[in-house]
Amino acid sequence: MLPLADYRAARLAALTAPDGWLNLVARIDLAPGRHLVGAAQEVQLPAGPDLLGTLDLTATGASFARPGEAPQPFQPVPDAFPQLRIDPFLLEIHTVDGIPALRVRDLTQHSTVDLRYFPDDPAWTIRAKWENLVPEATEITMKDGSTAAVTVTHRATFRHEGKTITLTPTHVKSGKPMFVFRDRTAGESYPACRFLFGEDATGTEITLDFNRAISPPCAFTDFAICPLPPPGNILPFRIEAGELSP
Repeated sequence: MLPLADYRAARLAALTAPDGWLNLVARIDLAPGRHLVGAAQEVQLPAGPDLLGTLDLTATGASFARPGEAPQPFQPVPDAFPQLRIDPFLLEIHTVDGIPALRVRDLTQHSTVDLRYFPDDPAWTIRAKWENLVPEATEITMKDGSTAAVTVTHRATFRHEGKTITLTPTHVKSGKPMFVFRDRTAGESYPACRFLFGEDATGTEITLDFNRAISPPCAFTDFAICPLPPPGNILPFRIEAGELSP
């Protein structure tokens, strides 16, 4: 694992990057087909020219053409959705449960954020039991009230105050299981949930370092759609570690 200070520096760099969460200015639901995009078009942007160009969306991909120019395909991005830079914007085809939308990042915005943390606490770096499960499809609730399909394949268990605690990861990012959880610090930490990525997994153990727990994207923008914790990941005690609400 990266040292904690390096982890937090990388976290801040990712938030403030051109494809981070601080410059997201729109998320517009789309249907397959051809769409005019711009400040005065059917797919209406909050800024920029009246006509930025034409978006073609099919079941197999998307492309964008500025007026008088050839179409450019959206490019795949590891651990993200297809993107295309059309200055002054970075466009992204964001698909949740098969429903596509156009996410728009304004590259002229250079926002920053002060991340705050609980005091570092080594006691909240836990080597947990890591168990394989029979893969099970289930649905989780998203912050906007919709649902999303996920497949559960593992669970992590550890002891806290004499009780066995079970956390279930619902996503994988960069090869690491992602736990969506909420504890009794909600309100000091982001109220809806926090994310925690498991580290150094073996066939039987995994590290849960709650000092690395982070606020979800929806803590930084109304244009993100974040998962809420499954019922078993709502914890009846305080975890005073990791990010506070930004």
